[in-house]
This record gives sequence, C-alpha cells and structure tokens, in this order.
Amino acid sequence: MTETVAPGPTQEQAALLARVRRMMLIAGLTTALAVAAVLIAVGYRLYRGEGSAPAASTDVAATLPKSARIVSTGVAGDRLVVTLDIGGTTEIRTFDAKTLKPAGRLKFVSEP
Repeated sequence: MTETVAPGPTQEQAALLARVRRMMLIAGLTTALAVAAVLIAVGYRLYRGEGSAPAASTDVAATLPKSARIVSTGVAGDRLVVTLDIGGTTEIRTFDAKTLKPAGRLKFVSEP
C-alpha cells in the first residue's frame, strides 16, 4: 500500500487557520456568556424573595360604614376591586390580592 502524505500548511494557510480558530473562540465565548445571562435571569425570576401567597389562611376584616352595601367585586391584575354603595354615593376600594392590604380608594360624588 502506498500512503499519501499531505504536505504541511503554508504560512498563509497557517495564518488563516489561526484567524478562524480565534474567531471561533470569540463566538463560542460570546454564546456561553449569553446562555449564562439567560440562565441567571431565569433563576432570578424563579427564586427571588417575593414567593407566593402564604400557605396558612389569612383572616382579614375590612370595616365598612353602616349604610354601605357591596355592589360588585372583581380582580384587576394583582388587585382585588370592591365597589360599594354608601348612602347613594359610589366608592371603589382596591386591595392587594396577595396580602389583602388596602391599596387605594376612589370616591364618586354628585355635584350639587
């Protein structure tokens, strides 16, 4: 059998191969950095300190005026919205859905 021996690369070919290797190394490091950034972002979103609602049941009592009547309730994003009729005026109260703490109050009154 005869073996063919490939001649070694010329100087130009060696320079081109070195340049291609360097470019591949840069592309590989950039890709690894991008993947690491995505994994860090996903991990941060999954394990950040907010967590979910508490496992134990929470009893919350909202005090309403004597003449108040609940007209409707609803959920808007992360807020619980309660519409009240208080002696002929309409009032909207919002609460945080996770903690049930009051978030705001909007009162509608008629002009005289």
